[in-house]
Formats: sequence, C-alpha cells, structure tokens
Amino acid sequence: MAEWLQIPGPLLLVGAGKMGGAMLDGWINLGLDPKSTYVIDPQPSPEMVASLEASGVTLNPTEMPMPAVIILAVKPQMADAVLPTLRSYIHQTLVISVMAGKTLATLEAGLPAGAAVVRAMPNTPAAVGRSITVLVANDKVAQSQREIADSLMAAVGEVAWLEDESLMDAVTAVSGSGPAYVFLLAETLTYAGLRAGLSADMAATLARATVAGAGELLHRTDIPPAVLRKNVTSPGGTTAAALDVLMADDGMEALMIKAVEAAAKRSRELGS
Repeated sequence: MAEWLQIPGPLLLVGAGKMGGAMLDGWINLGLDPKSTYVIDPQPSPEMVASLEASGVTLNPTEMPMPAVIILAVKPQMADAVLPTLRSYIHQTLVISVMAGKTLATLEAGLPAGAAVVRAMPNTPAAVGRSITVLVANDKVAQSQREIADSLMAAVGEVAWLEDESLMDAVTAVSGSGPAYVFLLAETLTYAGLRAGLSADMAATLARATVAGAGELLHRTDIPPAVLRKNVTSPGGTTAAALDVLMADDGMEALMIKAVEAAAKRSRELGS
C-alpha cells in the first residue's frame, strides 16, 4: 500500500456515494491534499456534505482548475448523462472509471478523442485500506498516468492489472460485489446462531468476530483457503458435520457459482 499519496495536479471525483466516498476517505487519510480535491455530486447526502466540509474538500464547485485526474464513481446508468458534462474538464487528463460494466470503448465514445482512460474495479473495503482493485487501460494512457492510477488504487489496498478487458465482468462479480457475499455470510451466521438459542447480541458478536478473524487469517498467510479449512476440521467432529451440509452438491459452491455468474451477466448488461 502507498505510504503517502501525491498526484501532479487537482483531482475531481464525480460521485461520492458508497464507493466514491470509500476511496476518497482512503485517499485523504493517506495525505491527498483536500484543497486540490473536488467532488461533483448532484444529490449529496447530509452525511457526505458534513464529511467533505470536515475534510476541506470542495463540493460542487462553480469553477475549478483543470484536473489532472477525474474519477468516475457514478452509477453506470448515469454514464450517458454524465460523460458529456466532463468534456470541458479534459485536457491531458487521466480518466479513471469505477462504473461497473462500462467498457473502455463506451467511455471513449463519450469523452473527447484521444482521452486517456483506465477502467477500475475496486471494492468497498477501500474505506479501511483493504480494497482489491483490478485495472485495465486504453492505449492512450501514458506510463506516468498508469503509475498515477496505480498509486491512487494502491492507497486503498492491493492492485492488479489486466490486459484482457473482457475479464472485467468476472472481476466485478468476484471482488467488486464480493464484500456483500461476505457480509451476507455474517448476517446468515448470526441468524443461525439465533435459531440455535443464542441471544441476538451474542450471535451477532460471534458471527462478526469469526468472519473478521478468518478474513484476517487469510490476509496474513499464504496458506490456501482449502488447507485452512481442513486445518479446522477434525474427522467426525462438529465442523465436519456442518461442512457435510455446506459442501453438498447443492451447497455453497453451487450457490456461489450461480451468484458469480448472475453478477457477471448483470455487469455485461450494464455495459450494453
């Protein structure tokens, strides 16, 4: 992860919702100059307004200097309306889009000819510096701009680059949407604890700590998940009994494959 974040000019964030706000929090925490940071959001929440005012970031400026970087973090359905409004802000500007499904070709069509565009898929753990972001660039992105994109995303977690853009739908389905799957695990484990007789507070505490702790163990070791699972599982024990259910033919693996396929399909639909 980047230790200190600097970019060669102003940064404009278009859309400061869950993802945009998570990235911005991470960047500010790592030293991005708030006086050179601008946010455009037509319907800011009261929480967003208060957060930006506290950090010193300018919201919905009437005028601003030409940005070195523009981050597009609006919903993909808003792309057609938003892209034309940014044309006057783009001059040797790096455009980074985190809009699910919107291809490089679609973005290029809505921006001035020759625009340098990077497509990125981070996830919401960016707010705590634990995102994983996958990026792919068009052929107009200079090496120096590629390094800027890498630095911005490394400031909020791990970074990986693709050369084959067609894989971005799968990336979106696995890591972009993935935190929701983990939160659902914690949610359903809490409910199962309640059904087993635990109090609501105890079930929630155990589920949250277990999911977070297992995730941290994964983070701190290179041991494959399958080996970690086997290390917890004694033959004929309680964990084995539970895994017999979860690993049945219609169990977790089958459900997760269907879920990822559905998310990837939706990502392709959003890009069309």
